[in-house]
Amino acid sequence: MQLNEIWFLVVGFLFIGYFVLDGFDFGVGMSLPFLGKDDTDRRVLINTIGPVWDLNETWVLVAGASLFAAFPEWYASLFSGFYLPLLLILLALIARGVAFEYRGKGKTVGANEATWKRTFDWMIVIGSAVPALLWGVAFANIVQGVPLNAQHVYTGTIFTLLNPYGLLGGLVTLTLFWTHGLMFIALKTEGDIKDRASKLGTKVGIVCTGLAAAFLVWTLISHWSVLGFILSTIAALTLILGLIANYFKREGIAFSLIVITIVTAVGSLFAALFPNVFPSSTNPAFSLTIENASSSQYTLTVMSWVAVVMIPLVLIYQGWTYWVFRNRISRKSIPAGSH
Repeated sequence: MQLNEIWFLVVGFLFIGYFVLDGFDFGVGMSLPFLGKDDTDRRVLINTIGPVWDLNETWVLVAGASLFAAFPEWYASLFSGFYLPLLLILLALIARGVAFEYRGKGKTVGANEATWKRTFDWMIVIGSAVPALLWGVAFANIVQGVPLNAQHVYTGTIFTLLNPYGLLGGLVTLTLFWTHGLMFIALKTEGDIKDRASKLGTKVGIVCTGLAAAFLVWTLISHWSVLGFILSTIAALTLILGLIANYFKREGIAFSLIVITIVTAVGSLFAALFPNVFPSSTNPAFSLTIENASSSQYTLTVMSWVAVVMIPLVLIYQGWTYWVFRNRISRKSIPAGSH
């Protein structure tokens, strides 16, 4: 296996890690209006991801940096062509991060506390839903192919990306991340909020199953591969089994199965993409591939040694963080009168 192929797998691994980890963050954020009956409930929901959301978010920075270093042509074409949706994702993530930090500061600045918290709660909701939708739109279009000219420059508009396949991909990631977040809430909380999260997770999961089935079949018809078929089948089965486990209140099993769903579903998209990295719908000869988009062998070699050292350290640190904050949270965990 060549180094550029290895780095295609590494980039895929980093994006999969990001979608698994920040995916349930998005799902928790989108759940605030549906599960948060009062401020204490909303505090419980936010506290489930409070210690880890910023660490989860760094995965997309590492994925973007790896993409830039390993496949500069792919990075340049992607970030110039998808400039507006990626900017919207960035602004949404900024708004969400600000909301987490400033939500409890209303009393400090002398603002009306109820209005202040309500404003930042909606920033969390929107800042979670927008990336959850647009990441799906972006990746669906990457797999489907976009208009690129001979210089690998994107020649379409934002409306080019809003095609039926792209929008379906966006709805799949939106509902899948929401389901993922609801499973995480059921895993991390106790009492009534846990039961309500489990019930809502089943409802959203059923909708997600229908959308995902249509999207995976469409993808396989358009971009058939044996590996893609295997991964898509695993994704479909684990999603259904995850919903069944959730119905029987087996939160740990349900959450783990949804993690496998995301891993295999995103993996199937990378399998459908290979050996291209950015297909051209204008002319296949204009497509960016692993060969013509990658950096030099020297650059990839240096990066490989850095990755061999750093990736295990990151995984160990992140695993330790989740172990430290493994306990469930309930309304009793929120001190009276706290922010």
